[in-house]
Amino acid sequence: MYRRDERSPATVAEGSALDMELRRGCCCPPAPAPQEPELQRALERALRVREGARRLLPACSRPEQALETTKTLVLCEARVVAAGGELQRRQEARLRGARRPSEGGPGAEPVPCRGTVCISDLRIPLMWKDTEYFRNKGELHRCAVFLLLQVGAEIHDTPTVLVDRTLTDICFEGAVLFPEAGPDFELRLGHCCCRRPAPHVPLCRPVSPLYPPTLCSPVLPDPSTSPHGPPVSPMSPAVPRCPRFQLLAHTTLSLAQVHDGFRTHDLVIAADEQSPCWVPLYGRVCCRLAARPSCMDTPAATGTLRLQAPGAEGPGGAPLFCVLRGPGLLCYGSTGEAEAGEGAPLTIAVTKDTRVRALQPGGRGQPPGVAVTNRLGGEEVTHGLLAESAAEAQRWLQAWGQHLCDLAQWKQCCEELMRIEEPPPRRPPAP
Repeated sequence: MYRRDERSPATVAEGSALDMELRRGCCCPPAPAPQEPELQRALERALRVREGARRLLPACSRPEQALETTKTLVLCEARVVAAGGELQRRQEARLRGARRPSEGGPGAEPVPCRGTVCISDLRIPLMWKDTEYFRNKGELHRCAVFLLLQVGAEIHDTPTVLVDRTLTDICFEGAVLFPEAGPDFELRLGHCCCRRPAPHVPLCRPVSPLYPPTLCSPVLPDPSTSPHGPPVSPMSPAVPRCPRFQLLAHTTLSLAQVHDGFRTHDLVIAADEQSPCWVPLYGRVCCRLAARPSCMDTPAATGTLRLQAPGAEGPGGAPLFCVLRGPGLLCYGSTGEAEAGEGAPLTIAVTKDTRVRALQPGGRGQPPGVAVTNRLGGEEVTHGLLAESAAEAQRWLQAWGQHLCDLAQWKQCCEELMRIEEPPPRRPPAP
């Protein structure tokens, strides 16, 4: 007899897309307990969309339709592989007894906050040969190009751009956001290209509508395991006239490349001129990679503190409403001033080198608090901040520890507030 207090393993509906995928062995099974509902929903959605795209591809009558459908297949396959791998990693971590960050107790090490990573202004320069660039006769060698961008299990794509010898740069407009990135993020960028089929060439037809051609794994290459990575190809070699995307180049960006400006990064070329969808890449990608950790927008702590003058004893001065956020402790005269967004009369700088210690209650009615020490002009300056109670002082001390951990991990991202661009509106995914 099943009881509500019993924990049963996660079940998969018979005949569902995930059930069929598990039987074919194309993805890993979900965790025994349904502790990752969002990731499982993303996996199910990618499987459904991929199955629909496979059925739609044989019905495409125009090259543009076939290209977009093939691109959808590539994107969905990458999401299936990434989500399945992430589920498996989390399941193995639970089996090893690894404690999740949200389950940390009061004595656990602080876990860095999450942040938003934004990549925009993407541009890839081309280097055409003189014989190709100045040729005015003959049919243009036209290719469809897009980028796959991956952070963890989250994968996005850029709009498709048609490239021929009249272009000197491949430009991708808009921005791509990853809102749940950690300071150890790795943004993998894959340059996918496909020879655009001519309008007079008939498109492919599968042998049987019940068994569409299989999709090769297009997950972005892991530099630690393969220097080039497999080609991104949505159709089997037995059907040569269908669009075939190939991974021409890739690179990996991390926190070290984050800068609030336009920079150039090296590409790893994974193809050569013999490829049918080759475009003469210069070997560079230009973009703006910005990041904004949540500690720059969300206060780590707010409350009332009293500023104690250096060397003084006693309860301190007038109460100040303090906000610990970003590179400073903002001290206002009242809560209304802070809510109005006015400039703080007093700001105590907070950097990765700031030191914080507890102030023990002393004589003459001195309450507990925290001491904040910074080095200014070669000298150490200490500010004593007195709390209303020992519990309040402990709360501020823990908030300072978490905030300093965030600043140390996110490094240059906490020195100034980087601009995060809003991506253009896109069609929402299927429910």
